[in-house]
Amino acid sequence: MQHSPAFLALVNAAKAVIKEMDIATLQQRSTPYVLIDTREDHEWQQGHLPGAMHLGKGIIERDIEQTVQDKHQAIILYCGGGYRSALAAQALQQMGYQQVFSLAGGYRAWQEQGLPTENSIVNKCGLI
Repeated sequence: MQHSPAFLALVNAAKAVIKEMDIATLQQRSTPYVLIDTREDHEWQQGHLPGAMHLGKGIIERDIEQTVQDKHQAIILYCGGGYRSALAAQALQQMGYQQVFSLAGGYRAWQEQGLPTENSIVNKCGLI
């Protein structure tokens, strides 16, 4: 997908103030975290990372405090390619969440590495 210059500028500004995590680092992580898919509903239903919960970019700011009350809890966000999750990470940081990461490359990079995915409509667990 070709992104507009204004959107890319917005994402790049967000990436300048957030933390990104690559897939290898995520796989090696041993401390608990909440994994959140920020993609649209139809993208989530087609497949998502194992153990993820779904809070789309359009509602994450509204619903995050009900889902993750502890603002010190590590949260790893992902989307299709790492753009929307970067914007969501910036918003969560502005809301006071202190350990927010955007997964570099997102779901697309996960699939390119041949890693497992799940196909289900609802996963309430989220805490790994």
